[in-house]
Amino acid sequence: MKKLSSYPFVIVLSLGAAALLAKSGQTPAPVQGSQAQLAADGAFRDGLYQGRLAAESGQPMRPSIGRWSTAQDRSMFSAGYRRGYDESNRAAADADLAQSTD
Repeated sequence: MKKLSSYPFVIVLSLGAAALLAKSGQTPAPVQGSQAQLAADGAFRDGLYQGRLAAESGQPMRPSIGRWSTAQDRSMFSAGYRRGYDESNRAAADADLAQSTD
């Protein structure tokens, strides 16, 4: 009876060893830079888009963070919104300056 109960242990042990050997051949994923991480974050991208739309239509800066449920997503949305709003206003100001000097 003792031989029969050791078989599952041997099988599990050999499967675990095989999994470790298979995983060791994989290369680790490259570390992303902060800009790449922001570009991959859905809440940040949404905020960036909403901020640009608000600035282009002349609305005041009022991010609607209620669109996102977690505190992390709300923070990322707000950061994206501010960046999009500021970049759009800066681009508009630069365009106005270029027109006035022509």
